[in-house]
Amino acid sequence: MSAPDGSPVGAERSIGQLFASATTEMSALVHDEIALAKAQLKQDVRRGAMSGGAFTVAAGVLVFSLPMLNFALAYGIRTWSDWNLAICFLLSFAANVLIALVLALIGVVFAKKARKGKGPQKVAASVKETAGVLQKAKPHPRAELPQDRVPEAIEAVARSSS
Repeated sequence: MSAPDGSPVGAERSIGQLFASATTEMSALVHDEIALAKAQLKQDVRRGAMSGGAFTVAAGVLVFSLPMLNFALAYGIRTWSDWNLAICFLLSFAANVLIALVLALIGVVFAKKARKGKGPQKVAASVKETAGVLQKAKPHPRAELPQDRVPEAIEAVARSSS
């Protein structure tokens, strides 16, 4: 088994190796945070596009269906009842407006979901938290070695036990 930098576990690593390992791991962490931010931003953009699409469909329904649907609906109401033709046209227009309002409400729901997306804010908070933890990190104090225990003996025991 070995450490991320390839040195065997249990062997003492130099300050340079520890610093290189920490730098590599921090770089990987930053890259992962950026990838997370991109994924969350992509999801928010997709929700925004859905909202825009729903608004576009609502406008298209309102514009392109009004003449044909108004005439068909108005004459259909006139056929089923003996109401005045003007009232029949007003009723058909009201039906078209109702359909457009339902589609616009769908667009509003998707727009609110896109606005509520906290992807980049979550990532920024996570990066700040990581930086705060790293700033507060201090090395563990090492106890003074007694005179009868020399570092060579400790190193020999460490090698034999691993």
